[in-house]
Amino acid sequence: MQGIKDINSMTIGFIGLGLMGWPMSRNLRRAGARILVFARNKAVLEGAAKEGMEICSSPQSLAKQVGSGFVILMLTNTAAVRQVVDGPDALIAALQPGAVIIDMGSSGVEDTKQWAGLSKVNGNYWLDAPVSGGQVGAIGANLTIMVGGERSVFERALPVFRVLGSTTTYVGPSGTGQATKLANQIIVAVTIAAVAEALTLARKAGAEPAIVRQCLLGGFAASRILELQGKRMIDGSFAPGGRASGQYKDVVEAVRLAQEHKLSLPMLEANLLLWKEMLNRGWGDLDHSALYKLYSDLTQ
Repeated sequence: MQGIKDINSMTIGFIGLGLMGWPMSRNLRRAGARILVFARNKAVLEGAAKEGMEICSSPQSLAKQVGSGFVILMLTNTAAVRQVVDGPDALIAALQPGAVIIDMGSSGVEDTKQWAGLSKVNGNYWLDAPVSGGQVGAIGANLTIMVGGERSVFERALPVFRVLGSTTTYVGPSGTGQATKLANQIIVAVTIAAVAEALTLARKAGAEPAIVRQCLLGGFAASRILELQGKRMIDGSFAPGGRASGQYKDVVEAVRLAQEHKLSLPMLEANLLLWKEMLNRGWGDLDHSALYKLYSDLTQ
């Protein structure tokens, strides 16, 4: 396998140019990498072309042009990754030996292990490298990246991770990056609910939520979620940075993984019901901080 290269000498394919993928691909292009992209949104592709990225007609076409370089997947869920990897334009089969697929979205742990095995049979490599930090982190190139896979492949991909994030951690073998992301999402989902409940209680008791939040930021309850999502809740600003539908999807995956390991996680299971209700009300495209909106409705 090739050694570590500078980002300027890299060819990187990028599939998935949504809220996260678009700023991530831009950051890689601006850092000097050759970027090949595939997306279904024509307007996004036009913007990518203006940024100097090369447009591909299909995942398979992209794979053939990448050669032994990198392909980053930033897709919505496990099913979307499966369609790209195993679908009619199967990505893995079209790659040259030595290419590295980096799945930076949130995918199932067992699916990830299967894709890593399939890649190995084809002479390629698979890294699961999901991220935390939301759209703000993607734009600012200060994502937290948690990586599973072979350590030598992780080291080869370090120039890519250094462009995209401020903290990158090698966790262990395939699937452990995704397991770490699910652990992260449990904390995020439950903490968002806790902040929403706390501000709802304070408001009902006659306290001004904005003052309560400011006070709590100086104490033991301080957190990034109280700081950022708490402000969104108070401002009623729910344009998506991280969608409620994405939060629901990750909580479902976490519950599924717990069940596979015969674990009972009651706080997680109760939290799942909240996100399910968000989607039932048609609020899946709102920011996940809009859980506060649900509490407001429930407590009227």
